Amino acid sequence: MLENSNVTANLAVKDIAKARAFYEGTLGLSQVDDMDGELIVYKSGDTLINVYHSQFAGTNKATAATWAVGDRIEPIVKSLRSKGVSFEHYDMPGLSLEGDIHVGSGMKVAWFKDPDGNILNLVGK
Repeated sequence: MLENSNVTANLAVKDIAKARAFYEGTLGLSQVDDMDGELIVYKSGDTLINVYHSQFAGTNKATAATWAVGDRIEPIVKSLRSKGVSFEHYDMPGLSLEGDIHVGSGMKVAWFKDPDGNILNLVGK
């Protein structure tokens, strides 16, 4: 039924201006739409991310968006760290921490948060 349809991530934020600075300035995403300062749509690869104003921002305690970055994970983590992004460190079975990257089972994963606490991650190999 939905297997041939695209899907868009939705990320709730409290402060659109602060979110804009993070998603455009820090992550380098391109804005494709702005709906009266309540919703900004960003393009990332062939997908979209809706960043919208909500009183419930920051309440999700699970990963909200994942970027598959392949073998570019190390330079991306380094670049984001140089822009002030702090990475999350988790104790996860089967994964060991190498700097800010969790490594194991043929994959590499790095988690970080946006200014509202949305958990984002990078997956590489």
